[in-house]
Amino acid sequence: MAANRILRSATQPVKTAATLSSEQRAEEAGLRRTSVPKEKRVRPALKRKPERELQTSPKRVQITTPIKQTRHGPLEVTKGHASSTSSLDRPAEPYRTNVPLVTPKGSHLVAYSKDTADMSPSRTNLPRPRTTIGHILEEACAHLVTMEPKLKSIIKQHHCRMFSPEGLTEECDPFKSLASGIMAQQVSGAAASSIKRKFVGLFQPHPTYKEAEDDLKFPTPEQVALCSIPFLRQAGLSERKAEYIQGLAAKFANGELSAAMLVNASDEEIMEKLTAVRGLGRWSVEMFACFGLKRMDILSTGDLGVQRGMAAFMGKDVSKLKAKGGGKWKYMSEKDMLEMAEKFAPYRSVFMWYMWRVEGVDVNVVEES
Repeated sequence: MAANRILRSATQPVKTAATLSSEQRAEEAGLRRTSVPKEKRVRPALKRKPERELQTSPKRVQITTPIKQTRHGPLEVTKGHASSTSSLDRPAEPYRTNVPLVTPKGSHLVAYSKDTADMSPSRTNLPRPRTTIGHILEEACAHLVTMEPKLKSIIKQHHCRMFSPEGLTEECDPFKSLASGIMAQQVSGAAASSIKRKFVGLFQPHPTYKEAEDDLKFPTPEQVALCSIPFLRQAGLSERKAEYIQGLAAKFANGELSAAMLVNASDEEIMEKLTAVRGLGRWSVEMFACFGLKRMDILSTGDLGVQRGMAAFMGKDVSKLKAKGGGKWKYMSEKDMLEMAEKFAPYRSVFMWYMWRVEGVDVNVVEES
């Protein structure tokens, strides 16, 4: 039997490369490479979608364009809701704007991006950021307590939301904030809110002189600059306030003022530029820098609430000081206020906020406007 098997094997033709067809050779080579049949071979993995397409929540989508270089330093230009452009590790600096600023076209500008935070100040024209928005309030409070231990109890009693991580992720529309501040001058909070809603209503597709809904879009500087004074007055504005707001709009429309300038300019530059606008005095600009831009080293010595709080914190009888009069500086002199607050730099905005709280001053109206 063994002889028969040998004989049959010898009589069968031997397969060589010469006797195999091209298809047979390919199949033979494939069988040698793998023993997996064709129908069971694993298909190659599908091409992975770009990361941007894998985002599931539209509120957290972030689309960042290349960094834009201006004479005020590099800016991170983003589109979308402010919360998507601001994470807790976004760089922060007390002497610069710490919230995203909204442009008329809907982009958001921030002073520092993660890519530019470590750049040399000679390249960015900015001080190197010393912390992040997630830690700046904590560091500010620690500095205040180190300089003045008596502040510890006040800080524990009152949470400063405006400089908290939550507060620093809120966006600011500079034109809207400044125009709203002008509307609120010398009127009650309720009256200011009513005027603002009527003002917004004038610029809707079907203009109305009645109060508009709170969620309607505020007009752009270009829209307001083209309006006549009588038209603006239909919102309940005085003629002078209508002129102030129209003039403010014109400066934003022609580029003399811009979000790009306000996000990175120094405190002194902002004061100089904005006080040159009719209707914006020093106090108005200080409140905008503090509540709007969230700058950390602002001290409004002309604010009576701050004066009263500082005087009370020093142990003075505020009621007696008020009775004596004294005009603008009835509670403390400007010189004394500056000397007292000097040690709290670069966090004098936070110190000022707590001085308001010492006397129970309601700052919500200013913050909301």
